[in-house]
Order: sequence, then structure tokens, then C-alpha cells
Amino acid sequence: MNQQDKLILFQNWEIRRIWHQKEWWFSVSDVVGALSESKNSKAYWRKLKQREPQLVTICHGLKLTAQDGKMRQEDCSNREGLLRIIQSVPSKKAEPFKQWLAQVGSQRLDEIENPDLIAERFRSHYQNLGYPEQWIKNRWQSVLTRAKLTDEWKNRGVKEGLEYAILTAIISEETFGLKPSDHKNFKKIKRENLRDHMTDLELIFTMLGEEQTRQETIRNDHQGFDENKISAQRGGAAAGKALEAFEEQTGQKVLSDKNYKDQIKDVKKQQRLLARKKKKKN
Repeated sequence: MNQQDKLILFQNWEIRRIWHQKEWWFSVSDVVGALSESKNSKAYWRKLKQREPQLVTICHGLKLTAQDGKMRQEDCSNREGLLRIIQSVPSKKAEPFKQWLAQVGSQRLDEIENPDLIAERFRSHYQNLGYPEQWIKNRWQSVLTRAKLTDEWKNRGVKEGLEYAILTAIISEETFGLKPSDHKNFKKIKRENLRDHMTDLELIFTMLGEEQTRQETIRNDHQGFDENKISAQRGGAAAGKALEAFEEQTGQKVLSDKNYKDQIKDVKKQQRLLARKKKKKN
């Protein structure tokens, strides 16, 4: 599982982080946004730096994935630096954030010693959000499939960030007829992780496209970005054909406009119906 560039949640606020110099570095604007609940966290952070210029000295410019999927340089700080920064943000969340920050640090050390903890924490995280068990299994498998593909890209000279994003968009467009950005719009989500809002079927066909792309890459020994575009097109097209065959056979559409909230509502509705049926039988 690639730990280089990851989102993590603090009280439902997404915070980007990156493993750098053997420790986590966090996006300061994301942290400031979570503490202040500002609608424009970047503007808030700019004003804070103007008011207290010394805060810049505890930050480091690192590239993180932006909302548009591109890698952009962001002010980041490690745990020690963030403890200083949050002193300058008047917020009732300051103390809970300190506790959360300490927990995040200890979790990383535990995971290095015992990688199985990553899977268990992954499962617990989605269980707490209300996702069904089968969906969680599919989501975890999609993480492993994606990691195998990106490892292959990395070993073959594809550059992380923009080139990864372009290849991913090719696979998605060939599979679903939509780029990831269009898929997000279809589901009415913005910054959230698209795969967290996919249905089981969408996850399965996403995995199929990425695994077939990896197989094409290995089979043809494609090197560099241009050759891997061919693999992405072929892999995505194979998944797209499988999707069409599935829809024709079952009469069921794979692409769904339902996001996570809609899906959880459906699950709860089904659970209520089952409970009523059991009650009537008894």
C-alpha cells in the first residue's frame, strides 16, 4: 500500500499528508481549515503567515495531490511544527487535534513493525463510517490492485503525479466512458476520494481495468509514459468490453450516480425492510 501521499481524516475533515524524512508531514492549509472551519483555508493560512511570519520557518514546501489531481507544492509541517501552528489558531478543536496528532504518529510506528495493522485499521475506519463488509473487502482489494499498478509504473519510468493521473484517466475513460473528474461530477462529489463513493460493481470494474493494464505493461515490456499510455488504453478497453457484456447479460447498469451517502441510505433502508419482515414472521 503506497504511503507516500495519503488523505487522513480528523473529525470528517480530510487532511493530506506525505511521508518525508522518516516522518509524516501534513498540509498546513488543510489543518488550519479543519481547526478554523474556514471556507477558504488557504486564504486563512496566508493571513496567519502575514501576521506571524516566523511560522514559515517551521514549514517545508512539498508536493501533494491537489483537488484537480495534479501535484502542487504546499506548505507542510511535521508534528512538532503543527503543535506550534495550532497555538495561533483560536479553536475549541485544538486539544482534540493534539490527541489525534499523537495517535497518527504512533500508528505509523506500529504499522512499520506490523503491516497487518494497516489492513485492520482500514477495515475499522470504513466500518465506523457504516460501509457494508463486502464493500470494505472490495475497497481494500482495489487499494492493493492500484498499488501493484503504480509500483509497475514507477519501475518503468512513469513519473508520479501528472503522468499517473493521465494514465488513470485513460483507464477510466476506456472502462466507464468517463474520466475520474467527470465520474466525480456524476456522483456530485468534489474533493472526496472517488473510490470511497464507488459501488461494488464500479470498484470491481476499476480493478479489472487497472489489473489488465498492469498485465499489458508486463507482457509488452512498456517503458516510460508514452508506451504505458498504450497499456492503459488496452487495459481500460478490455474492462470496458467486459462491462458492456455484463450489462447486456444482466440488464444492470454498472455506472452509478449514487455517492457514499446515497449508498448508506440504501443499505439502511434494506436493513429496515429485512427487520420488518422478520418481525412479521415472528
